[in-house]
Amino acid sequence: MTAPRAYDVVIVGSGAAGLTAALNLADRFKVAVLAKGRFNEGSTAWAQGGIAAVLEPGDSFERHIEDTMIAGAGLNDRKTVEFVVENAPAAIERLAALGVPFNPGEDGGERWHLTQEGGHSHRRIVHVADATGWAVQEALEKAAHAHPNIELVADMVAVDLATGRHGVRYSGAGHVWGVYALHRGSGKVQLFTGRATILATGGAGRVYQFSTAPRGATGDGIAMAWRAGCRVSNMEFNQFHPTCLYNLEVKNFLITEAMRGEGGQLKIPDTVPGVGGHRFMPDFDERAELAPRDVVARAIDHEIKRLGLDYVHLDISHKPADFIEAHFPMIRARLAELGIDITREPIPVVPAMHYTCGGVVIDLDGRTDLPGLYAAGEVSQSGLHGANRLASNSLLECFVFGEAAAKHIGAHWDDLPPPPAIRAWDESRVTHSDEEVVVHHNWREIRRFMWDYVGIVRTTKRLERAQHRVALLRQEIDEYYGNFRVTPDLIELRNLVEVAGLIVRSALHRKESRGLHYTLDYPETRARAVDTVLAP
Repeated sequence: MTAPRAYDVVIVGSGAAGLTAALNLADRFKVAVLAKGRFNEGSTAWAQGGIAAVLEPGDSFERHIEDTMIAGAGLNDRKTVEFVVENAPAAIERLAALGVPFNPGEDGGERWHLTQEGGHSHRRIVHVADATGWAVQEALEKAAHAHPNIELVADMVAVDLATGRHGVRYSGAGHVWGVYALHRGSGKVQLFTGRATILATGGAGRVYQFSTAPRGATGDGIAMAWRAGCRVSNMEFNQFHPTCLYNLEVKNFLITEAMRGEGGQLKIPDTVPGVGGHRFMPDFDERAELAPRDVVARAIDHEIKRLGLDYVHLDISHKPADFIEAHFPMIRARLAELGIDITREPIPVVPAMHYTCGGVVIDLDGRTDLPGLYAAGEVSQSGLHGANRLASNSLLECFVFGEAAAKHIGAHWDDLPPPPAIRAWDESRVTHSDEEVVVHHNWREIRRFMWDYVGIVRTTKRLERAQHRVALLRQEIDEYYGNFRVTPDLIELRNLVEVAGLIVRSALHRKESRGLHYTLDYPETRARAVDTVLAP
């Protein structure tokens, strides 16, 4: 039996939210940061576009707030939007101080080069070429590795939160005291305890067949919090990024929003008789390619289905080659490896699941419903995004709420009691399975029916079909989980079916079309915007 690993604070997730929280805590507390795999494998490192903030004259907090509210279809919590937007410039300054090399302004003008993305009324996206997330992740990791009070623990797959019901003596059932996590190398489940626990596990993009999310985005934090007793909210709002590379071998390469912001145009492929080469976004919205993502994604989906296409084209080849190389060096290099020269030809693109706008309900301090448990980033539903996330607000949310959670823990440390004796993981009740094919088959089935029935355009009948399949799979997975030793794939499958069920329940509950949730049965938007809140 392995002894618990004791810390002051346990953080599950090693991206922007988790590392921001760790760095804000570490001067006072001993912190563990658990990564599901390597530390740079999460969504932060994949972010291409940039971070939104009011950074130059002519822009204003009010305009950023209104752009966010408009994109969110009125479902945003205005106090949350104000809180995040007003804290954005300071967050950018802290990143610059950590060494993030934001692109400088041109011709001796502004301090940083700012770009514009869909839904924004002003150029306010600070970036590091087209690899902002990678640069941010690298700077945060470097600072965390250098801090003696932060222990970075790789290859730990979180299984479940440790609550009072796991205590040697039943104590405070709803209080969270840490997490059980499976070490990939040893196959053993270890217990990490702390007075406070922060979920920074990211979203659930991999619940869908086509996704820009990394392999580990299986909704782990949302599922664990739900099982522990937290409310979740707005799970029906899943953002489908309009422009994911269409390639039979490379299935999740994102073409950044910034390419449309810098003049990229969406067109029907030249091979289509009569309409080949037609730029179609002006037919759907006066903002054309700069419309919010839900509008662009539905327009692409419409054209693909109407014309029987596999993809549409995103074309920036009308811009000078040196301009393209300066703004999109990573994308140009990667696509060149696949035989596509973006300075001379268009890019085949399709929509793909990109961001989970719903999640675990939190307040402005990052607190969940359970004492001792906080959440920050994509795992949470803070009220920032509403029914549709505005481009480049996601990394920003990580920095603001990672810091907010850390500040609240520090300010209320004396109110957080030390963990009681918690039971170690019981390894005796289960055995190894020789039927791993069941896990992989069920994984594929979930992702396929979620794409077919709970995708960009929905109907009640499709959602009911998905609900029926979730029920059957949950029963099978629960039985499998109860009888066999846990593996990373089994843990993720258990979480995927939980999150799929929450998405379907939420979508069936919403009798309107709003933001990212569009249903043919209820195409109108109601006058009053109301959150979908599910309680265990």
